[in-house]
Amino acid sequence: MLPVEFLNRMEKMLGEEYSQFLTSLERPRAVALRFNPLKGEKPSLPFVGENVPWEGNGYYYTQDYRPGLHPFHEAGVYYLQEASAMSAVALLDPQPGERICDLCAAPGGKSTQIAGRMAGEGFLLSNEYSPKRAKILSQNIERMGIDNALVTNETPLRLSEMLPEYFDRVLVDAPCSGEGMFRKEEAAVTDWSVETVQMCATRQREILDAASKLVRPGGRMVYSTCTFAPEENEETIFYFLQNHPEFTPEDVDAPWFARTGIGMFRLWPHKLLGEGHFVAVLQKSGEEKEPECSVRGEKLPKEWGNFASEMGISLSAGKAVSFGDTLYWAPVEMPDLRGMKVLRPGLELGQVRKGRFIPAHALALWLKCAKTTQSYGADSREIAAYLHGDVVPSTKTGWCLVQVDGYAIGWGKGDGTVLKNHYPKGLRR
Repeated sequence: MLPVEFLNRMEKMLGEEYSQFLTSLERPRAVALRFNPLKGEKPSLPFVGENVPWEGNGYYYTQDYRPGLHPFHEAGVYYLQEASAMSAVALLDPQPGERICDLCAAPGGKSTQIAGRMAGEGFLLSNEYSPKRAKILSQNIERMGIDNALVTNETPLRLSEMLPEYFDRVLVDAPCSGEGMFRKEEAAVTDWSVETVQMCATRQREILDAASKLVRPGGRMVYSTCTFAPEENEETIFYFLQNHPEFTPEDVDAPWFARTGIGMFRLWPHKLLGEGHFVAVLQKSGEEKEPECSVRGEKLPKEWGNFASEMGISLSAGKAVSFGDTLYWAPVEMPDLRGMKVLRPGLELGQVRKGRFIPAHALALWLKCAKTTQSYGADSREIAAYLHGDVVPSTKTGWCLVQVDGYAIGWGKGDGTVLKNHYPKGLRR
């Protein structure tokens, strides 16, 4: 049962289309995933169907299949993401080499989508205010093999003070009342109220105000929600534009969505295969200035050099930074992190222990190949055993990159007969 206040408002908004809207909410929802271009060629899978029109790597999949249980999911080959949720990044249109901020990033669907389009070039800051959700975000950044992302746990206001006008593009996927998820999540219905809508609208205006300070002159900001409420969508954008004359709606081409104004779009569940969504595209005026942000890196330890040579690993452009005992490979344009709550300052390489280098799980997921590899089939007993944490048969010796049908999934260490399992205990099945 949907809230009466919600239904009355939707009937006024949709008019003759109201009955089609109600009918769409009774249909089974479309489910989708997005292949990760950072992993290389996308595999051919029997449960994957038609392409999501606004995302080249997005595909609908068979309703009764559970791709989250497939080993490819653990290898970061794809990310399970609702099709309409892919629209915001499509309109953000991130490019390789740019500086991008995903301000409200957990659990990581849009950040990993942005990273795929950046192709490992440039700098991505993925931020989440909730500490618990920020950890999930960091785990998904790791699983998808992303090396140019910084994960932070900050307020939007704090970031805007530390990195003013630093980013070419900023995504604000704002916390909202979640009306577009009524078909997907029962909790979205039970938690809804008129007061919640108003509370969300107030919070969204505060977030947008902080986000505006992060965008460089000439840069783009995209605002999105998964709600139908005008108070959280068009009205929030109108309020923002009244108070920020340096921003204007940007006229972009998006033939798949319903246009509600210049640079503003709605995704209706009765008009496409997806849930409810709203997206607005804004551009900041002014003269662009190159921000002063880069910090110097550290020297890579010799233990890393020995390990990298042994495994045939070549790092992309970046710089070494240490957090405690852990070594990371950070993007070239990573800013000064002093005073920031940082969960992941780039690609985790590993640690030096007793004169030896111990590689991180994140490094394995980033690699496409290595000198020593052991690949098992996705349906094999060996890969099931590996994900369970068991030793697996192999004639390899020393550190070995374990793969599932050629996609890296973790580390093992061989003695010539078996691989000792180094798959993280927290991820084991």
